[in-house]
Amino acid sequence: MLAKGSFPWILTSITVSVVSFFAYLLYKVPYSGMIAALGISVTIFFLFFFRDPEREIKEHESHMLSPADGRVVDIRDRKICIFMNFQNVHVNRLPITGKIHTIEHKKGGYIPAFCKDSHRNERSHTLIETEHGLVEVIQIAGTVTRRIVSYVQEGDHMKQGQRFGMIRFGSRVDVTIPENFDILIKKGDRLFAGETVIARIK
Repeated sequence: MLAKGSFPWILTSITVSVVSFFAYLLYKVPYSGMIAALGISVTIFFLFFFRDPEREIKEHESHMLSPADGRVVDIRDRKICIFMNFQNVHVNRLPITGKIHTIEHKKGGYIPAFCKDSHRNERSHTLIETEHGLVEVIQIAGTVTRRIVSYVQEGDHMKQGQRFGMIRFGSRVDVTIPENFDILIKKGDRLFAGETVIARIK
C-alpha cells in the first residue's frame, strides 16, 4: 500500500523514465539514456519511501502508541522526540483515541530535524482532545523537501493508530505525554507507528 498523495510523485518519475527511454532507443537523444536510468532510480526510491504498510493496532485506553517510525533522539518535559530516517515509513498515526481539537501549520527554516533547534523548521501542531486532556503531536519537516501533509481536519473523531498525516523526505515527530502516564521508552529506542507502546497510564 502506498501513502495518500504519493501517486503524482510516482507518475511523474515513471513518465520521465518512459519518455527518456524511448528518446534514447528511437532517436539517440543525448543524455536521454542517463535521464531514463535516473528516472527509474527515482521511481524505485519513491515506491520505497511512500510505502504505507498495514499495522496490527492493539487499541487500548490505558496506553499510548508511537505516532511515528524512527528512533528516540530526546525525551524532555514529558515530550518524546522521534527522528525518522529515509528508510522509515513516514506516515504518522494517532497515539491515542480522541477528537482533533486544532491543527496549526507554521512555516520555518531548513535545520536538520534531529537538531534541538529544529523547532524553527516548518511544522504542524495537532492537538488531540482525549479523556486524559490535550495531547500534542508536532510534525517537523527536515532539510530536503519541506512538505507536511495532513489527512485529518479539526473536529474529526479518530481512533488510536489511525493515519493522520505524513512528512516527506526526512523529518521528526514530537509527542507530549499526559502527567497521568508513565513513559516506557528511553533515548535511543527504535519505535514503530501504531505498534510500539510508549506510555502507560499510572
